Amino acid sequence: MSNTILATIRRHFLSGVLVVVPLILTFIVIRFLFTSIDGVLQPYLHSVLGYYIPGLGLVTTLCLIILAGLVTRNYVGHRIYRVGDRILTRMPIVRPIYSAAKQLLTAITGPSTKSFQEVVLIEYPRKGVYAMGFASNTVELEPKDSMTLVTVFVPSTPTPVSGFVIMVPPEEVVRINMTIEEGVKFLVSGGVASPDTLAGRITQEIPSSPKPEEVD
Repeated sequence: MSNTILATIRRHFLSGVLVVVPLILTFIVIRFLFTSIDGVLQPYLHSVLGYYIPGLGLVTTLCLIILAGLVTRNYVGHRIYRVGDRILTRMPIVRPIYSAAKQLLTAITGPSTKSFQEVVLIEYPRKGVYAMGFASNTVELEPKDSMTLVTVFVPSTPTPVSGFVIMVPPEEVVRINMTIEEGVKFLVSGGVASPDTLAGRITQEIPSSPKPEEVD
């Protein structure tokens, strides 16, 4: 009798996990994005208004982004943007951060580019242990053609918006039969949402991403 009760409780518990855990993970990711964007302007709005309104920083940030887009689409605004862009790209401390952020966003939002090209496996943090990542580009070490490395972004779980970047030789990168969306689902679910088998092959070459174009 006790075994039947335990089996029933276990069955209901697993059913509840399938319902609750995806909601929790979704909430964690959305809360992270919300607090990150909302927290940019929220301290300034709080100092002006004297009280805290949840989400006001997010709404204000989105409105400023749309306004900036409208301003830079006309001739005068575009000229002001170009002057400011040249100033920022010449400042010693600001230049590397600003240029990297601009190239990343251009790669993600550009019509002819992609942020990530394919899902891959690499042996990390040691031989025999594999980590999933997204191949994004290739780089060559000097002197020219001496060695080519594949740039791989390895996200964290369950929030794949953060992680770290490693560069490995092409022969150590295993391409697998998963789309970018399936790879994100795999990472967010902690490996639960994975196929039964993975068809993999050694990466010989990852096409280089085209250089981002300037905003017209």
